[in-house]
Amino acid sequence: MFVDKARIFIKAGDGGNGAVSFHREKYVASGGPDGGDGGKGGDIIFVADTNLSTLIDFKYKKKYIAQCGENGGTNKCTGKSAPPLVIRVPKGTLIKDSNTGRIIADISDEEQVVIARGGNGGKGNQHFATPSRQIPRFAKPGFPGEEFDVTLELKLLADVGLVGFPNVGKSTLISVVSAAKPKIANYHFTTLTPILGVVRHNDKSFVMADIPGLVEGASDGIGLGHEFLRHVERCRLIVHVVDVSGIEGRNPIDDFEKINLELANYSEELSKRPQIVAANKSDMASEEQINEFKTYIESKGLKLFVISAATTSGTKDLIDEVAAELENLPPVKVYEAEPLSIEEEMKLHEKEHGFTIEKVDGIYVVTAKWLAPILYNVNMDDYESLQYFQRILKTSGIIDELEKMGIQENDVVSIYDFEFNYLR
Repeated sequence: MFVDKARIFIKAGDGGNGAVSFHREKYVASGGPDGGDGGKGGDIIFVADTNLSTLIDFKYKKKYIAQCGENGGTNKCTGKSAPPLVIRVPKGTLIKDSNTGRIIADISDEEQVVIARGGNGGKGNQHFATPSRQIPRFAKPGFPGEEFDVTLELKLLADVGLVGFPNVGKSTLISVVSAAKPKIANYHFTTLTPILGVVRHNDKSFVMADIPGLVEGASDGIGLGHEFLRHVERCRLIVHVVDVSGIEGRNPIDDFEKINLELANYSEELSKRPQIVAANKSDMASEEQINEFKTYIESKGLKLFVISAATTSGTKDLIDEVAAELENLPPVKVYEAEPLSIEEEMKLHEKEHGFTIEKVDGIYVVTAKWLAPILYNVNMDDYESLQYFQRILKTSGIIDELEKMGIQENDVVSIYDFEFNYLR
């Protein structure tokens, strides 16, 4: 099964928590705090795999979560950092933010790309000792790893794309000019998935893609074409294959115009891509049909090659011209990662540092995802640890917001499973 689009959830590992520990050694008095730092969480890394040609694996597995870093230990031992989670995808896979459509990365070469970064480990209590605070009973939690809902979209990396109506001979053409062996039969939609073939020309080579046949209305989702038009987007050159014989009762000139209209409706940029026209099935066409079509195409300023893929007539001249054209064209398009918009940056900031406060039955209920691990690591029986927690509430703006809401002395504040009376 050919799958070229999938949506998955990825989450990098959280950093390990810092440790609260005090040195214990015979004959050594007042050893002091020696809690180690937490280890870094594992990154989510995407890498291109040339052995893959479809995203079918992501149809069945939807969640990818990296390991968390280990917690810090005693004797100032830092927790072990987690290994990265490497996700292999076909070359040419675009990774997009599912919520905004923003391009995060284009996996089009051998380089590994970090998509979600693991959280750094929290500091152990060894870092919080001061002359006035010699026995800190708190440590910092690990930072959470990044998480995203992402859409994987495969756009084939091909130099040349073959487009045209169904059954015009595209599969036959790619089978005779490359080592590709697509299914060939005399009925519409024989080709159900894009086929890649490597064409050797002298001492060089290029990749040609046989795109499933387009029909009128393909850009609006009619037929199979709409599903696969994205695979033409990267092509440096389009070879437009037309059945010049009209054996199926269609006019070659109408076919040519209809397919170009579908390309333009799908993407204006695609409609401006360099194009060579191959008048196929010339062995079944009359000289009058060929000349009429040739005159029309040349009036458009395009090059026409009269071929018969079934007999290989004219295919060498066509490939010679394709190779010559590619020499003067820019490389296969690679999409640049798009930066976060101002709105997205604000949402990310709110997600990392935001909070909500709701008054329920006289109790001020504070919700802040980032605050939960901090609360977990605070020792409520230790005065200095409580002071640290109070500073967090103050610097984050929670205290200011409570006062704006009119909180009074001894009113109850609830933060997850911890409740306390507010004191000025």
